[in-house]
Amino acid sequence: MSSLISSTSTTSPAADGPRRVHLVSLGCPKNRVDSELMVGQLQRDGWDLTGDPAAADLLIVNTCAFIEESKTESIDAILGLADYKSARPGSRLVVAGCLAQRHADQLALELPEVDAFVGTGEYDQLTRRLGLDGGVPTLLHGERKGRPEYLAEHLEPRYTAPATSSAYLKIAEGCDQACSFCIIPKLRGTQRSRTVEDCVAEARALVERGVLEVNLVAQDLTHYGLDIGEPRALTRLVRELGRVDGLRWVRMMYAYPDNFGDDLVDAIAETDNCCKYLDMPLQHASDAVLASMKRRTNRADIEALLGRLRQRVPGIVLRTTMLVGHPGETDADFAQLLDFVKTWRFEHLGCFAYSREDGTLSGRMAGQVPTAVKKTRRDRITRAQQKISERILLDTVGKTLPVLVEGISEETELLLQGRTQGQAPDIDGVVYINDAPADIGRGQIRLVRMTQAGAHDLVGEVVA
Repeated sequence: MSSLISSTSTTSPAADGPRRVHLVSLGCPKNRVDSELMVGQLQRDGWDLTGDPAAADLLIVNTCAFIEESKTESIDAILGLADYKSARPGSRLVVAGCLAQRHADQLALELPEVDAFVGTGEYDQLTRRLGLDGGVPTLLHGERKGRPEYLAEHLEPRYTAPATSSAYLKIAEGCDQACSFCIIPKLRGTQRSRTVEDCVAEARALVERGVLEVNLVAQDLTHYGLDIGEPRALTRLVRELGRVDGLRWVRMMYAYPDNFGDDLVDAIAETDNCCKYLDMPLQHASDAVLASMKRRTNRADIEALLGRLRQRVPGIVLRTTMLVGHPGETDADFAQLLDFVKTWRFEHLGCFAYSREDGTLSGRMAGQVPTAVKKTRRDRITRAQQKISERILLDTVGKTLPVLVEGISEETELLLQGRTQGQAPDIDGVVYINDAPADIGRGQIRLVRMTQAGAHDLVGEVVA
């Protein structure tokens, strides 16, 4: 899914006005943080953000290249903005992010309309290397990208949408996991963790801008700090964020099951503003497949952790991601996964069919699963999870829960829209609010009694 980061900030064309930039951000929340940093850098240097690509002097696509589908989406977005560039003489088109990091040489030959490619380790040099600050451009078209080493700190300018109440906080960059199916380490480099103090400083700055909810993200959240000699850094960060005045919710995303100690379980349970919500990508439940994926856990370890979380953090909402059709996955392996999903009844679960990627160990493995089999297995997991999710939503009806109000519903102007602690932004469902009192608005946390449940969303009414 793509998001236009400038959708809430639109300027009108002006022949003699300031320079304008339009940016399209694709892929995950981690990519969105990078986009906000690029926009912040440009704003610092005098650029205005526009939601109208036809009015932009600079067009940027921050791309994703995780799987083949995301590459296709990125190319489509580039070609779409290339049309706007051709219609506005003097404008420039930049391709940034993972696709640029991996395929700059090839793309330079195939997309001559692109003026420059900016890899994942070059965001801090955007204006200087493109000559957008009046200097001499030094970024050559199609220049090969080296290993990313860039790591943003809290003092760097970052764009925050007006009246935003939720933001992502990227606490580390890169990954050391080396899962056999994943290309991320080649796109993002090795893990580079920020200090706890720097992350807390950014959280305080976000709160000063009106943010109530901070969502912690990294390629691998639970290995945060290992590279800087602090293996329990995530536990300390959660507890420190619990002391930030005005920060109402802290949510953890991409928390892998290994290196997930009891100290972190306790921190989630005992920190008042830590959402009782956890996004934990598990990928599979068959030990054979997990070993082939080069994951660092087995089913017994995973189930023991899930049991501790459910026991020691009452009411915790769990989200996970599963990957079916990995090379060598048998019918018996898949049956174990399906049983695991039905047994543990995750509140949220996404299932993806394995995508064969060049440059990965899995891509070279024998036993590639036919596409039709992968899709069938994905659909079976999805149907099983849909029944589980619908039952959980129905059981929520009648409960009164805190809801972060986000504004007018995207579906109808007659309703407000918000999220509970059990609904992460952009990926989970929402709460539609009926008959809202006149004093309720964006950026408030209000108690809402749930009155109806749909396939993915809830409907409720504000209570005193």
